[in-house]
Amino acid sequence: MAARIPDATVVTALDRSARGVRPVLDLVASDPFGVKARTFEPTAADRTVIEAVLDAAAWVLDTLTVPGTAAWEQAGPDQRARWWVTRIGALNTVAVAAPSLFGILLNRLPLQDLLGFANQTLVLVAVAREYGVDSREDQVDLLAAVLCGRDTDARALLAGTTPGGGDGNGDDRSRWRPFALLGSLWQTAGILRGVGDELHARPHPGGVSSLLSNIPVVGVPARYLGERLALRRAARAGVEWITTHRDRRVVGV
Repeated sequence: MAARIPDATVVTALDRSARGVRPVLDLVASDPFGVKARTFEPTAADRTVIEAVLDAAAWVLDTLTVPGTAAWEQAGPDQRARWWVTRIGALNTVAVAAPSLFGILLNRLPLQDLLGFANQTLVLVAVAREYGVDSREDQVDLLAAVLCGRDTDARALLAGTTPGGGDGNGDDRSRWRPFALLGSLWQTAGILRGVGDELHARPHPGGVSSLLSNIPVVGVPARYLGERLALRRAARAGVEWITTHRDRRVVGV
């Protein structure tokens, strides 16, 4: 029987993961071309063709309640949290389910567990921020509880350590690289390789989905559905953790 991985090792890996996720989440809410800003302004009566196209794009983003739009500003934390699960989570889950295209051959490798763990990490950090949990230490304790079944004290375990990989805000290259969300998924998966057996503690797809995912091609939609349901369970568990610890006045203290 393998020795249990120390809490400090798990917390360090989750801390690095949360640190890498944060600038990518900020990127989703950014508005480098000023399109989202148009959702806060009335449509001009006299518009050029280009302005009409930009207004149409702004309308689509506002309809989808994308972070940074007027609709997003009017949304409550519950609606915002659901957006991360249903929109970004759905996109990343495509990458998580993709290895099932090859059936049991790749399912025996830890790739899907790594990607599934990374996807749940990204979404849980996003959900935590929508409920006002901005401290990375609290976010790490949340991840440890939901994904690893551990009750940790990240503040104590990380005290005196030197953060790696920058200050948590990312640099311009990581912030603006193409396919930043999928890139973050792979980067986070790489960081989490060191936690080994902890990958199996996260919310997983059900037995039927896991069984069907061993069948080439057919396994992709089965795994996708299973991972989507697992992600929803992880998000619900995250909200419950936040509510419980907020009631105990632990979060943010």
